[in-house]
Formats: sequence, structure tokens, C-alpha cells
Amino acid sequence: MKHFTKICLAVLSASGGIKVDHPKMSNDVVVLVAVFILVGLFSMQHYGTDKVGWLFAPVVLLWFLMIGGVGIFNIYKYDSSVLKAFSPVYIYRYFKRARKDGWTSLGGIMLSITGTEALFADLGHFPVSAVQLAFTVIVFPCLLLAYSGQAAYLMQNKDHVIDAFYRSIPDGIYWPMFVVATLAAIVASQATISATFSIIKQALALGCFPRVKVVHTSKKFLGQIYIPDMNWILMVLCIAATAGFRNKSQIGNAYGTAVVIVMLVTTFLMTLIMLLVWHCHWIIVLIFTGFSLVVECTYFSAVLFKVDQGGWVSLMISAAFLVIMYVWHYGTIKRYEFEMHSKVSMAWILGLGPSLGLVRVPGIGLVYTELASGVPHIFSHFITNLPAIHSVVVFVCVKYLPVYTVPEEERFLVKRIGPKNFHMFRCVARYGYKDLHKKDDEFEKKLFDNLFTFVRLESMMEGCSDSDEYSLYGQETQQSRDFLLKDNVHTYISSNDLSISSVDSIVPAKSSMHKTVTSPGRQTEFDELEFLSSSRDAGVVHILGNTVVRASRESRIYKKIAIDYIYAFLRKICRENSVIFNVPHESLLNVGQVFFV
Repeated sequence: MKHFTKICLAVLSASGGIKVDHPKMSNDVVVLVAVFILVGLFSMQHYGTDKVGWLFAPVVLLWFLMIGGVGIFNIYKYDSSVLKAFSPVYIYRYFKRARKDGWTSLGGIMLSITGTEALFADLGHFPVSAVQLAFTVIVFPCLLLAYSGQAAYLMQNKDHVIDAFYRSIPDGIYWPMFVVATLAAIVASQATISATFSIIKQALALGCFPRVKVVHTSKKFLGQIYIPDMNWILMVLCIAATAGFRNKSQIGNAYGTAVVIVMLVTTFLMTLIMLLVWHCHWIIVLIFTGFSLVVECTYFSAVLFKVDQGGWVSLMISAAFLVIMYVWHYGTIKRYEFEMHSKVSMAWILGLGPSLGLVRVPGIGLVYTELASGVPHIFSHFITNLPAIHSVVVFVCVKYLPVYTVPEEERFLVKRIGPKNFHMFRCVARYGYKDLHKKDDEFEKKLFDNLFTFVRLESMMEGCSDSDEYSLYGQETQQSRDFLLKDNVHTYISSNDLSISSVDSIVPAKSSMHKTVTSPGRQTEFDELEFLSSSRDAGVVHILGNTVVRASRESRIYKKIAIDYIYAFLRKICRENSVIFNVPHESLLNVGQVFFV
């Protein structure tokens, strides 16, 4: 959660490159300009970065080359002896002379690292070699030259310490440097905003964040996404902090506090990776952890003095989001465990008989569930409290895969549940991140087409002998799909066409290229297809489960607050399943049940 807070404040810190206290602008004007740029930046997020992303690398490269060049100029012009500062001896002398003041100054020195991290907050979008090359050849040398140049300038202009950066720029390139600095701040802000969206998406996948709308803005790159809700929340937080602090030093303190804590957390996680994933020798792990903690704990102890000077902001934001994520994850895990442990057994279904112990009314009931196997508890709850169920029941599980699109012939996986006279099926619908689960009849039409195809093929398989070779198929070719939909008495099928979308279905495949298959249960097939068609004409109802989580009476007060108020509020404001699945409201039936934790 500290990482998310760091990203929120990174936008402010990066925008701090715009609102510096240079002599040509008043503080009020700087704040207004920063707020204006932030509003414009967040307002353009829905367009995506793929159209203007090619400008980011040249802008950042130009920025580093310019600050490095200015640093070389100032070192040459004012005082080249500042290069002696690279000697570790001066570290010892500095702390020996300054003592406590030198130690607390590390909180400000930390900002020389955080500004760079803002420009590359979304490192996960780049290959390792590119990151290593960029930081080693460009970023690190240019930063050293830039800070050394400012130190050389201050050696002869000690009264310019407040705005040393802009005053150290030669007059001939002042305004070009200001423009590039503004562009670099915008690029850094964009990078941190994109990183925020990526973190939220990962949290959604792990069930650690309330369901929000995720829009993919690029056909080529999976990581280019836009989350409207988080975009506007982040904009409000940035504007509030910019207008509230009105001081880039306090924003820097807040950001520096978050970054130091992120460094500590990263070190501990890295230690686990070295031990459990890379299987490094414990001595190497101990050396790495010890050296890292010595440096990071030193900085951490220094930034503690900055908590009352802006650092409290990062702690408050991280604490709020930590509570939200923890409560949501706890409630989600409990709901999923309840659904998994309370699945209905097939023996219980078979014991009900073909009518399921109820009146089977004409129509098709599409029961939506997150379970890709087994009968969900919502079904037993439904038939226990209502006196009737539809004549055909299809358990629909919609899965979104991390691919651009799923071909139509591979989208639906169909399987029968129980005997034929039960008329119960399972359908897993798979979508890519750019596939649309439309609200109109297209989804139902495709689902029923695949259901009819499955019934036809299943009937044909019953006519094959036990001596046939068996193969496991996981997808359906478009040729066999269209061929099987035709109403022919004698169907000629090649062994390459005997493939059907099914889950755990074993279908026979003859070794001969062509064979006339005459199914003894052809009339049964026609009867079931006719029954399915008449049921579809009678009406289709979409059944969604709504499991309400409540804290038990013996729970402690903090658990009741977390579950009955915080989690309930998050469930109320997050996207409902009916919106995610685009279920028509006129044919929607919600089935509620209460689960106590």
C-alpha cells in the first residue's frame, strides 16, 4: 500500500518541477499553473498514452542531457574542486562536523533519489536490460553532474540556495530549460499515473481492491489501461495536496517518507525472493539484507523528523487504502470460501430426480457463477425457497483472460451436468480484454448455438463403438461448428472436424478420414433440440447470486465495523455483477443469501 501512496505523491513531486519557487513567478501563480496542468493531464487519460507515448523517451532523454550539460558547465565555470565530494572520506567528515544536523539532513538528501524514481515509476513495462542501460549510462551520471554543478554554483553564490537549480542555469537557455522541465514533469506524472492504474489492476486480479471499471486503451500493449474512478480520485488528491501545502518542500517530505518505507518493504520482500525463489546461499542473503538495511534505516530514521512537515500525508493515505484493501480482501476471501465449501454435490442433484423435486416451468434459466466446476450453493438456495425452476438450467461462468481477444470458435466451453432428462448444462464463456460482453441478444444467440452444437455432437458420439480411439479436444473449429448446425440425417465428418468446446469431455475420433455415422439416438437428439428451442422461445431469465456477508453476533466490535459497515459500503459502491456481465434488467433475477463470518 505504501507503493500506491508513493505513486500518488510522485505525481505531486513530479509536478513540483513545474511549481518551483523561481523568481519570475509568485507562489499563487505557480499553484494555479500546477493545478491547471494537473486537471488537463488527468482529463486526457481516457485517450491512452499509445498515441503520444513516443514523445516520452525523447523528452526524458533531453531533460537528463540538459541537466548533465548544465552541471558540466557550472563545474567548469565556478569550482571543479566539488568533484572531491565523491570520496567517502567527506561523508565521515560531514557527519563528524554536523553531528545531529547532518543526520537529519539526510531526509532532504533523500529527495535527490525520489525525483528520479518518479520518472520511472512504471519500470515493470520495460525489459531489464533497458532499465539497467538507461540508469547506468544516462540517469546516474547526469544526476551526479547536475548536483555537482549546483554545488559548484553555490560555492560562489551562497545566497541563492533556495532556488539554486534555476539560478544556476545560464541565461541563454533559461526558458528552453524551463519548457523541457515542464514537459519532463508532465511525463513523470504520466508515468506515475500509469503505474497507479497497473497496481490497481493487479490488486483487482488478486481480489484486494473493490471492483472498478478497467478500460484498455491499446490493442498492442496489455499494460496500457485507464481506470476512470481511480483517475478522478487521484486528481482530487493531487489538487488538494498542491493547493493545501502550497510548498514543494512539504510535498517532497511526504513523498520522501513514502519512498523510504517502500525501500524497506522492498528489501524484506527481496530477501524472501532470494531465499524461496532464487535459493541463494544464506550468507549472500545476509550480506545483501544487512548492507541494504544499514543504508535504508539510516535514511528512515532521518525522515521521521519530517513527519510533522508533510510526511504525515503519506502515512494517512496509505493507512486509508490499507484498511480498504484489507477489508475488501478479507470479505472476498470469505465469500469465495463459502461458495467453494457449500457447493452442491452431484449426489444431491441426482437424488432430486429429473424434476429436481420442483415444478419445471417452460423457459431457460442462466445461473451466473464464479465457479468453473461444481453446482453453486445459490442454486440449492434458489430451489429450496422457490416452488419452481426452469425446464432448462445453464450454469454460466464468465472468465476474462489476459489476451486481446478470444476467437469466436474458442469462446464457449459447454458440458452437460447430470443425465439428459435433467436438462442441465455448464457453459464457460471466455473473453479477452477488448471483447465486449454485449447486452443485446448476441450473447444468448451464441450461447444457444454452442449448446445446440454440443447436443448434436454428443448424440453422434453415442453411435460410435467402444473400439474407437479417444482424444481430448479443447476447442472447436469453425468448419465443424457450421457443419454440425445443419439438420442432416446422415452426417459425414472427418476425424479433423470432431472437436467441440467442452470441459473435461472425451470425444471419440476415428482413424479413417471419412465415415458415415448413423446415430441410434437420432430421434432423441431431435427431441432434445426441439425441447431446447421451445424452452428458449418461452423466455430466458438471468439469475445472479448476491451473497451478503455479515459479522456474527459473537464477533468483536472492530470486526463488526469492518464487515457490516466498511465492506458493506464498498460492495454498495463497486460495480455490480449485472453491470459487468451486461445482463438485461428486464430479465434479471437476483437471489440473495446471508453468510455470517
